[in-house]
Amino acid sequence: MAFNFKESSVGTRENRLGSITGYHGDLRDLVHQSRCGTLRDKERCFSQSSTCLSGCALAQLSGIRDIAIINHAPSGCTATAAGVTVQNAQLAAKRGVTNSTVFIGTDMNEQDTVFGATGTLKEIVLETYRRYHPKAIFIGTSCVTGIIGEDVDNVVEELKEEIPVPIAAVHCEGFKSRIWASGFDISDHAVLTGIVKPPQQKRNVINFKNFYESARLEIIDLFARFDVEPLFLYQNSTVEELSRLSESLATVCVCGTLGTYLGNGLQERYGVPYVRTINPMGVTGFETWLRQIGKTIQKEDKVEAYLAEQRELYIPKIEEAKRELKGLRAVIGMGPGYTFEVSRVLQELDMEVVWAAAWHYDKKYDNEAAPPSLEYLRENSPDNFRISVADQQNYEVLNILNTYRPDIYFSRHPGTTVWAIKQGVPALYVADEYMIFGYQGTLNFAYSVLDTIKNRSFEKNLAARVKLPYTDWWYKQDNQTFLKE
Repeated sequence: MAFNFKESSVGTRENRLGSITGYHGDLRDLVHQSRCGTLRDKERCFSQSSTCLSGCALAQLSGIRDIAIINHAPSGCTATAAGVTVQNAQLAAKRGVTNSTVFIGTDMNEQDTVFGATGTLKEIVLETYRRYHPKAIFIGTSCVTGIIGEDVDNVVEELKEEIPVPIAAVHCEGFKSRIWASGFDISDHAVLTGIVKPPQQKRNVINFKNFYESARLEIIDLFARFDVEPLFLYQNSTVEELSRLSESLATVCVCGTLGTYLGNGLQERYGVPYVRTINPMGVTGFETWLRQIGKTIQKEDKVEAYLAEQRELYIPKIEEAKRELKGLRAVIGMGPGYTFEVSRVLQELDMEVVWAAAWHYDKKYDNEAAPPSLEYLRENSPDNFRISVADQQNYEVLNILNTYRPDIYFSRHPGTTVWAIKQGVPALYVADEYMIFGYQGTLNFAYSVLDTIKNRSFEKNLAARVKLPYTDWWYKQDNQTFLKE
């Protein structure tokens, strides 16, 4: 698609990509509807709370070192600042650097809502720069500023004349989208339009979009085998590093949902190749991903030598673990960047996926192509497993678990793992994005699954002592009871 970098705002996933949050069916039906253009979102007559895209957008940007985030919003909208600040400080200390980023709210009140508060916003930005001297400033919008029509863009243009650092508006009004992953795109758009500069020279660097760089040392060592360096985004990156993203050899991502806007945007605007493959989880995912990187940077021979070395070391151990995992039945509840990827990995380990719930679904990415994970499953999945799309609707997940009684439940969000355990279902929290990365990660993941299903006393004891709020009536309903056309 054509990116519009002249605008400060970016379209939501619903509008840009045709993304949805309501669907019930199966793998083949979802692929068919996506390919023929008949896929439509379904509303719910009952919905539990979900996550706000503003939190995703501003939290992503706050990981950048020594900047200022100014959230033009009521105080409640900035409640996440405390947790994000502690997290950033801990991750910086782990890396051995300091992150002096400040996260500030303008604390809009009733008077601001009636009469506007752009004057106050401007004063706060100027005072923030005077006190902290950040290397860049991002001004986030909110539902209130969107409803009353605050002209944040005009404030940004005025401030550019007074403050000698990059300033960008982050249009992350929560009501814009039900899909919090739209916040990833909004933060990327702010970086692309406000920070990144045209290239001066090419560097042996690969842009690596991830969440918390927990496998930083391993990936540095891996890429060193191919004479390149990774630049992790955005956690602990600097404004100077981000300004040179256009000079990199390629962009890769640990999660397609997270990286689609930045990767495709850099390729369209600056010609930086975006490596579009299934995610580097499991043996097939890692090999496919690394081979495409090798092809992009013209290091195929070195990649093949590395893969041969690693396969000799790890494949026998993985095959041994598979014998114990064979036939185990699993339910999955994650964001779509992981739901369909983990489904693939479980099938590689000879497990059966009986249901996969994705918190949303993108029927295409910003290059107009379907997500590679779903295309892979379409061609290779041995089973036409059931699929639902539900933005963390926990009551639906509990219905699925009660109906199918799987051997194990996987989630990337701890709220649902807790409820699964209360039902007596063993659950594994796939928290770290690198938990299934490469051969070693795949082997460790297989061992974690075996540990989870073999040690079930906690689940049994908790389920025997907890009364859940769900009635027999609900458990007997079809899971799509509350969905409507």
